[in-house]
Amino acid sequence: MRRENQSSVSEFLLLGLPIRPEQQAMFFALFLGMYLTTVLGNLLVILLIRLDSRLHTPMYFFLSHLAFTDVSFSSVTVPKMLMDMHAKYKSIPYEGCVSQMYFFIFFTDLDSFLITSMAYDRYAAICHPLHYTTIMREELCALLVAISWILSCASSLSHTLLLTQLSFCADNAIPHFFCDLGALLKIPCSGIFLNELVMFTVGVVVITLPFICILVSYGYIGATIMKGPSTKGICKALSTCGSHLSVVSLYYGAIFGQYLFPKLSNFIDNDIIVALMYTVVTPMLNPFIYSLRNRDMKEALGKLFGRATSLSR
Repeated sequence: MRRENQSSVSEFLLLGLPIRPEQQAMFFALFLGMYLTTVLGNLLVILLIRLDSRLHTPMYFFLSHLAFTDVSFSSVTVPKMLMDMHAKYKSIPYEGCVSQMYFFIFFTDLDSFLITSMAYDRYAAICHPLHYTTIMREELCALLVAISWILSCASSLSHTLLLTQLSFCADNAIPHFFCDLGALLKIPCSGIFLNELVMFTVGVVVITLPFICILVSYGYIGATIMKGPSTKGICKALSTCGSHLSVVSLYYGAIFGQYLFPKLSNFIDNDIIVALMYTVVTPMLNPFIYSLRNRDMKEALGKLFGRATSLSR
């Protein structure tokens, strides 16, 4: 069935962030600075991993994909949000809205699968250090990333196809700063039971199951640390667990906060707060977490700056 038979709207109106006009310039500068930091920081992480041969390991292979995901994830929503902060009419075409929703879900799910793959990598490094190189071979790492991309694509595609079957009538205002699936499902003039059912089912697969896998991995890691003597290899592997746990806490903390605190403010919708954490704060902090808490990354960064300084002389 063609889209024009399903929806009578050609565009949506994004209501944006609940910011007073006199605060627009301040928040625009703030979010622009955070977005540029996100892009430059994550691209720097990718560059360091590419240039330094010491970082050609499974963990940094996953980290490079996570950095790419964070740049893409933030770029799906933040540039449009910044444009709308200086626009009188915050509209987005129907096709653009559906595309934005697709890529937002895609990169959200991809983040979840990648940090789960990184948890498995830490499990293999600490619980099976003698067989680590055999377990985390290059083929397995590539397979885990490929599966992450395929599952994320399937998840976002299922939501997108179901959304295009809904009818949107006179009310085309979205109470958000981007085309979020939850916000879009509040305005159709047709039934959304199937959409909500799929959203719940797929959410269990892409959010809950990876989180359980991460908990199980760290359960085994904790048990191994408690019963075994400390070695140099284990200590080195443990040095990266703190960084990964910080990323996991940021990612799932925002999700669980959405349900534990259904309304944080009378003025700002909790969904908007969570979305800002996802799209602005977390992608910006991830490069700092892995750079400041990781000795190998700091050494690679110092080596890169030293090379740049010597070339400039």
